[in-house]
Amino acid sequence: MRDLEPGWRAVDAYLAGMLVAEDAALADARESGRRTTMPAAEVAPNQGKLLALLCQIAGATRVLEFGTLAGYSTIWLARAVGPHGLVTTLELAEGNAAIAQANLARAGVSERVQIIVGPAADSARRLVAGGVRPYDFVFIDADKPSNPAYLEASLALTRAGSVIVIDNVVRDGAVLAASSADERVQGVRAVLADIARDPRLDATALQTVGVKGWDGFTVIRRNS
Repeated sequence: MRDLEPGWRAVDAYLAGMLVAEDAALADARESGRRTTMPAAEVAPNQGKLLALLCQIAGATRVLEFGTLAGYSTIWLARAVGPHGLVTTLELAEGNAAIAQANLARAGVSERVQIIVGPAADSARRLVAGGVRPYDFVFIDADKPSNPAYLEASLALTRAGSVIVIDNVVRDGAVLAASSADERVQGVRAVLADIARDPRLDATALQTVGVKGWDGFTVIRRNS
């Protein structure tokens, strides 16, 4: 499979070049990801555009994001919700949040983004306790062992009709390894099992190849 990666990358570059307008603010945010605690972990440009399109298709004006890093996907989502929308993004590390804040300011979307620093599960619980209005769209892209907790929190913070996207669910095919010692794999498998047995949720998952290698994402619609 690795022998095919140069081709995947070339196709991604072609498609992004044709259809995805990554301006200077987005390019700077992607570049600054190298200074975060997880360099080069942000979504690819075409994946960022997909998130924005899904958000707009869902008519979302309130977005919750688990995992900010340099704010690359946050910018895509903030632009998608428009000037009267809100993106609440949860980030563990103060340093990452500072980088993201600068990138959001450069992109002109700071006023529509709320960065909450601290363990994401704790931050989400405080949002629940605070009785915030439901979110229309959730993007889960943080530490994978906590995926089940993040889904549970998302269900407490959304409504019927809300959309939830979970990234990195294929992991070079490692998701097939039921006995894997990798906590990230087990976190993905656990959250997929939770989705499958929850009658409120309708979902699918797709594999992807490209500049991010072989991976995939899950798209969920909350029906009730």
